[in-house]
Amino acid sequence: MCFYGEGNVKILALDIETRPNVALVWDLWSSAPVPPQAVTEATTMLCWAAKWIGDPTVHFRSTFHDNEKKMVKEIWKLLGEADAVVHYNGSKFDIPYLNMEFVRHKLGPPSPYKQIDLYKFVKKSFSFPSKKLVYVSREFGLEGKIEHEGFALWKKCIDKDPDAWTRMRKYNIRDVELLEDLYTKLRPWGYGLPSYGAMSGTDVCPACGSDQLQRRGWEYTKTGRYQRYFCKCGKWSRATKRESATAITEI
Repeated sequence: MCFYGEGNVKILALDIETRPNVALVWDLWSSAPVPPQAVTEATTMLCWAAKWIGDPTVHFRSTFHDNEKKMVKEIWKLLGEADAVVHYNGSKFDIPYLNMEFVRHKLGPPSPYKQIDLYKFVKKSFSFPSKKLVYVSREFGLEGKIEHEGFALWKKCIDKDPDAWTRMRKYNIRDVELLEDLYTKLRPWGYGLPSYGAMSGTDVCPACGSDQLQRRGWEYTKTGRYQRYFCKCGKWSRATKRESATAITEI
């Protein structure tokens, strides 16, 4: 069961692309930080792609295709509708960056939402040789990111090259589609992720929202036992109500 739409859980997959700061520097090899007064043009957002988990539509906005203020305001609105946001290292990059843009455009904070940072979960739960999205996605048998020419693509987009923007759009959209695919693969492994059951107020699989749960054994604590469940998505869960309990425990 996939939750999407009014009255249900809404989880937004999100990825942004940005332009670099422009600064006056004495040389390319100095280890000293660039002083703020050397920055002649501050970084801004180039584009974003987002999609609701379970909905095939991918939303894309950019400074090339749209008015900058409209681009920022539309992602602000989407975040305001979301119960949770899926990203990859977005707690450190995408979300703080978006907050900066909201301040610049005189927008207040969007409605509160939970963050599902897949990078943090991969880093904590797995020992892959690389934690990069392109590598981790392949470990899970997913199609990787779209290859491109590197920094030159960003430079061409800043220069408003239409062909470069076609490639950037495909690249950004593919990243968001990949986020949803990876999120689906990671859900059975996740602990501490936002629960579909809690967000929807129903007794369903906390990972995927399915109500087709199988009773499989018991989960034991020091003072009681709880019914354990298994979902076809691969997620294990347990009831919150104890089936039986003891009045004695160790000290």
